[in-house]
Amino acid sequence: MKNSSNTPVIAIHGGAGTISAATTSAAQAQAYHDALQNIVRAAQAALLKGASALDATCLAVELLEECPLFNAGHGAVFTHDETHELDAAVMDGATLAAGAIAGVCHIRRPVRAARAVLEDGAHVLLAGAGAEAFAREHGLEMVEPFFFSTEARRQQLYRVRDTGRVVTDHEGAAMTPPLDEDKKFGTVGAVALDMHGHLAAATSTGGMTNKRVGRIGDTPLIGAGTYADDRTAAVSCTGSGEMFIRVAAAYDVCARMAYGGATLEDATRAVVHQSLPAISGTGGLIAIDRHGNLSLAFNSEGMYRGHARGDEAPVTAIFA
Repeated sequence: MKNSSNTPVIAIHGGAGTISAATTSAAQAQAYHDALQNIVRAAQAALLKGASALDATCLAVELLEECPLFNAGHGAVFTHDETHELDAAVMDGATLAAGAIAGVCHIRRPVRAARAVLEDGAHVLLAGAGAEAFAREHGLEMVEPFFFSTEARRQQLYRVRDTGRVVTDHEGAAMTPPLDEDKKFGTVGAVALDMHGHLAAATSTGGMTNKRVGRIGDTPLIGAGTYADDRTAAVSCTGSGEMFIRVAAAYDVCARMAYGGATLEDATRAVVHQSLPAISGTGGLIAIDRHGNLSLAFNSEGMYRGHARGDEAPVTAIFA
């Protein structure tokens, strides 16, 4: 899909996974479609008013963090020790400025903290207590860890912990979600092209259910789960984080375009359907290139996703 002059484009994702073993009703699936539609519309409206790609992606991810259907912010999954550890990253394609935070449990909107790290400019990635002290110094809203908890997530932890497994998934509200929550990658993210021709990406996650305390995935690692460069593309990933780290998935999309002359579609397909499966990596990504071409690639059975171009009606989807 090609972009016309100065036409903004927004895309978001709420995680990838396999079709639920339970029967999903139309009403259950509609709750996810409605959430995705509302978030795309909010970011789309901002872009049409002249907002930067960075502003639009941060807005979209902030709204995803506040929605308990998705595993980021309120509704984040639990670690093995029944705690929360949140990660987020943002990147501005115009300047290659980036900011990220990892392993935090008191910052209400992790993506805002990542943006603050970017704007401060002294560092790219802050973790744990240091990241939280930074957030406090910058006046960001802090909460007690129970703010992120939902009973559905807690029951998910107990169920998974009893099996001794670690699962990359997220639990929705009190209903059967369209994707199997025990085989679900729970990251959320957004990519955008603004009317000024600039790109940006933002990603946020609660991590993996039953993960070891201190585990950090691809989301806050620039080049692995998040990357943006005006010369090529903006990318946000969701999947088996360790595998996305090993292939530097987000950066590899841009590198294939910059150095190999690949189109966005060819580059994302190579990463998602060749590089990742070669090491048993599953999941997907969303990407927009500097021309406004859009790719929503995944090698799982489904990925919560939505996008809008210009003032066109948003499109949302769950399955392939």
